[in-house]
Amino acid sequence: MSLSDRDLKVLWHPYTQMKTAKSPIGIVRGEGVWLYDEEGNGYLDAISSWWVNTMGHSHPHIAKKVSEQLNTLEHVLFAGFTHPKAVELAERLLKVLPKNQSRIFLSDNGSTAVEVAIKMALQFWSNKGEKKNKIIAFQGAYHGDTFGAMSVSGRGAFVAPFESLLFDVEFIDVPIPGNEDISLSQLTELIEREKDNLAAFIYEPLIQGASGMIMYNPEGLDPLLSICQSNDILTIADEVMTGFGRTGKYFASEYMTVDPDIVCMSKGITGGTMALGATSSSEEIYDAFYADDKLKMFFHGHSYTANPVACSAACASLDLYDDKETWVAVERIGEQHQKFAKRLSKFKNIKDIRQRGTIIAIELNTDEGTSYFNPIRDNIYDFFIERKIILRPLGNVIYILPPYCISNSELDIVYEGIIELLESLNN
Repeated sequence: MSLSDRDLKVLWHPYTQMKTAKSPIGIVRGEGVWLYDEEGNGYLDAISSWWVNTMGHSHPHIAKKVSEQLNTLEHVLFAGFTHPKAVELAERLLKVLPKNQSRIFLSDNGSTAVEVAIKMALQFWSNKGEKKNKIIAFQGAYHGDTFGAMSVSGRGAFVAPFESLLFDVEFIDVPIPGNEDISLSQLTELIEREKDNLAAFIYEPLIQGASGMIMYNPEGLDPLLSICQSNDILTIADEVMTGFGRTGKYFASEYMTVDPDIVCMSKGITGGTMALGATSSSEEIYDAFYADDKLKMFFHGHSYTANPVACSAACASLDLYDDKETWVAVERIGEQHQKFAKRLSKFKNIKDIRQRGTIIAIELNTDEGTSYFNPIRDNIYDFFIERKIILRPLGNVIYILPPYCISNSELDIVYEGIIELLESLNN
């Protein structure tokens, strides 16, 4: 019996309608940008396996460090204890995060990193004796699938079954080019109306991922952050996807002049090797919890908080970011994307092309409009799977978000596949 057949008897997959979905492809090995199925077929992973695999599959340096850690210390509870890799990871993250960040809270995924940030922000005000409990977010945001993260995400199909259970959030428009003044006006009016109740503003800096790789400019976000800062509204940068080089800088927050109070991290933090989340905060936020009163401690934790193996993988991944060749690759990928975008200008069935750093998104013109559930999605996905390329469109939005080890010739395989698709749609 194949791996796929065995899977269908026992597993339930994420974001998958199990009744109508095709059988999953059984992957047994990975190397660089390639994944290999049980029959030996290679698939080019052009989306870094849901955006996590920054350094390529089975990276030898990360694998070596993880193996060493497994033979040293696999886990220890993180209440009352610590270990070398957690301390090293926190020290190293604080060197590359915005300068105002001073503390690291470790968890196990991006959704939880956001959950931690929300709880930090709300308890911060509670500890200070202020009843601020409302959060501001962008329309169409996606911050994760736990209840707090769903609450600050855009209202739509992803959260519809749970909407009555989510807490109220104030949503403002994303400051996409041409929309900056509207976003600024909405935030200003909101502050005038509810200033004393606004605890925090959470945002995906410069790129809204799951919404369709919606991109906007630092000049649109900076004024919003400045207004929040001057009105004692905490700012939370959800860098789960945008962190670790994706936008061309270590963190997308580096493009802004105003630093966030809290930063959420995951995905690329371990180079795609282990599940790990992290939430950093400024010293001011930490100080609001630092007290003789035990009721002011931060009420959050996980059995696997600061797992040594995951922390070891993250430290090994950071080793690779210390190598200038990684940043040369990040710049090279961005340059290749820009060249590809020019090649696409001749196609009339493209509505928009968006690119920043290693991410390029192509929004197709379709009769059904732009939507995550656009029916063209499955046809596009199947088109590329037949050509052994892994692209997972967001409805009618095709995007490339590759591991940094991808070569120009491997990028060309993806580019030529997209051009072939576009030409077939023109016929």
